[in-house]
Amino acid sequence: MRQTETCPLPWPPGWENAPEEAELLAGKFAALFHQVGSPDAFQQALFLPLPSGGIGGRRALRDFLLGYQTRVLAPFEMPAIARAQFLSSRGRARELIALDEQMRVCPIPPALASASRRTGRAQLERLRPLRDERTVRRYLAAVQEGRASGWHTLVYGLSLAVYSWPLRSALLTYARATLSSLARAAARPAAIPAPVRREVLQSCFLQLPAAVEQTVAGCQEWGQPLKSL
Repeated sequence: MRQTETCPLPWPPGWENAPEEAELLAGKFAALFHQVGSPDAFQQALFLPLPSGGIGGRRALRDFLLGYQTRVLAPFEMPAIARAQFLSSRGRARELIALDEQMRVCPIPPALASASRRTGRAQLERLRPLRDERTVRRYLAAVQEGRASGWHTLVYGLSLAVYSWPLRSALLTYARATLSSLARAAARPAAIPAPVRREVLQSCFLQLPAAVEQTVAGCQEWGQPLKSL
């Protein structure tokens, strides 16, 4: 797995206590999700032009990443992760499965939906040995029986509960990893060298703490439906 792009943005309190497995999980999700989904799938979701061969300019890359950040990551993925972590940490497997069903009816572009399910199920299989985790067992059974899809965001939230990873740290890491992976997949290396890509990412990263806090604050509104893409 490639390392996440770095920038001088401090990690929130509690990061040093995150288990190593959970620390690596966000990057694994990001790498696999974007590999399976491909930049073209994200272009379809964001309604942004993506030239053949990749993005070749600083401004175009920034617009592409901010489009994902504001239209998918902040309003959709991060709340789904937070809600799944909340339910899983309290052993509310039935509600987690209901949340999975709710997401199934959201108008997610087919390519992204397929990538999300494949990525989530791959990680869910890794949790199979945790037989003492009742929520893991019930959610896995629901996926195997076709009653749940195994969205990668929900499996990530479930994993956070299993590893007792602080939510703020987890959301920030997930956001940084996904933006970094998407930038690598979408940018044309010959036109956008790594230093320029890191500079663009830094401008996106600086907006993440506010998005994380908004997600955490929104955890009180569990009765509200998830926003769609």
